[in-house]
Amino acid sequence: MKSYVLTVSCKSTRGIVAAISGYLAGKGCNIVDSSQFDDLDTGKFFMRVSFISEEGAAREALVADFGAIAETFGMEWDMHDASERMKVLLMVSRFGHCLNDLLYRWKIGALPIDIVGVVSNHFDYQKVVVNHDIPFYHIKVTKENKPQAEKQLLDLVEQTGTELIVLARYMQVLSDSLCKKMSGKIINIHHSFLPSFKGANPYKQAFERGVKLIGATAHYVTADLDEGPIIEQDVARITHAQSAEDYVSIGRDVESQVLARAIHAHIHHRTFINGNRTVVFPASPGSYASERMG
Repeated sequence: MKSYVLTVSCKSTRGIVAAISGYLAGKGCNIVDSSQFDDLDTGKFFMRVSFISEEGAAREALVADFGAIAETFGMEWDMHDASERMKVLLMVSRFGHCLNDLLYRWKIGALPIDIVGVVSNHFDYQKVVVNHDIPFYHIKVTKENKPQAEKQLLDLVEQTGTELIVLARYMQVLSDSLCKKMSGKIINIHHSFLPSFKGANPYKQAFERGVKLIGATAHYVTADLDEGPIIEQDVARITHAQSAEDYVSIGRDVESQVLARAIHAHIHHRTFINGNRTVVFPASPGSYASERMG
């Protein structure tokens, strides 16, 4: 048997679900999990179908005949081999909590990805990365060399076959052209204090204002800084008895968990960009346990 995931988005109309389920049944496939959503505001339809080919049909054979159905409904679609791991490039600067968390989840199998490398504008985590037998790439970034640095990054993306870039507290702003070129393929994490607490030491600012909830937001990167479609969020409650240092520690834990869940949703093809928002379907059977680890 072979497992696949079909993702579909198109204008909402009658007959889409029937056409998809009928096609899969006709190909000897068994649907394991199915999620769908009709956005009544935009008139768009989104669907994710996890299915098994009991005859072990190759992806090419399943894709070939589906094109006619896709054309009928004007679908944007793809069919993914569930056994293939997504190639992911991690980027980090000098805060390593998210990087270390992702490396641990990857090492124990809780985050099934193929890490093709770690890029940094500093050398702080070179040893950590190399000790995991993962390539480390130092790309220095200054105001003067930023275009050259981004070209290095794009060359690396092409050479490694990168399908997703994760900014694990990478503290450089990406150019508009890079964001557009990699649209829907870059995930960033930040504290949910933005835009209320911008600039340096946001947790200190939050402490001074007596914030009672610390949060984090994972989102797709767009040309608008920290305003891309949101994938995942979470919060932790704070009391008056906790210090500014506690805020930082708790905040880093939340950031790490939120980023891992966002990546997990993306690599399992559960996320759909819907204008400035996202549609994020729940975890399918077999992936829930690993998503909730930690």
